[in-house]
Amino acid sequence: MRLYLIHLGVMQPGEIPVPSYLVQTNDGANILIDTGWPRSFVDCPINPIGLTIEMRPEDALASRLAEIGLHPSDIDYLVCTHLDDDHSGNHDMFESAELIIQRRHYDLAKSGHPRFAANRAFWGHPSLRYRPIDGDFDLAPGVKLLETSGHVPGHQSVLVRLPVTGAVLLAADAVMHSSMADAETRRLFVTDMQDEASIRRSTQKISDIALSENAAFVVYGHDAQQWSTLRHSPEFYD
Repeated sequence: MRLYLIHLGVMQPGEIPVPSYLVQTNDGANILIDTGWPRSFVDCPINPIGLTIEMRPEDALASRLAEIGLHPSDIDYLVCTHLDDDHSGNHDMFESAELIIQRRHYDLAKSGHPRFAANRAFWGHPSLRYRPIDGDFDLAPGVKLLETSGHVPGHQSVLVRLPVTGAVLLAADAVMHSSMADAETRRLFVTDMQDEASIRRSTQKISDIALSENAAFVVYGHDAQQWSTLRHSPEFYD
């Protein structure tokens, strides 16, 4: 089993990483987690207020997959942590995959909530096959999805149990930075959509699972300092 950490550009100021992840299982399944900003942002980024998006041609998701020897059609599962713009911009490339999403989140986005409207042409493409799930879910041997509502309703994180490295927790935006890892003291961001109790509960869940699994490390969703210390694809953790 392998885990690839995929670099899909940065947001400035602060060199804030935009990650995707790929798990290759022992039985040959390819599990992609999130898809970053739309690929059109390489040439024509649409910058949110206060941020500048920087994507080089090599930061496009298809280019990153090609570095690993994969094409979008090789992806078996696309795990959607949530449908914010920097996580769902290329879902339409994965017509061959089954998209795994928390039912609560999918229903909210499909209802027309404005937060998820910008990328609806990508995540809402009619050819995509979604499998809504409810709560924690064992997707494959060694890969468990964790319901971590708080940043948004129905957010999910991913636990990957690697044979050599050990357990790795992909927190995504449940915990965006290592400074937010303590449930009691973490700051709440303006982008955190849900109530404070849910946010602190999901933060504590990440911490508890990391402890119970004796995790090698937690990958925080947008931590520039941590990201710079990790192996990026085509290197991998096994």
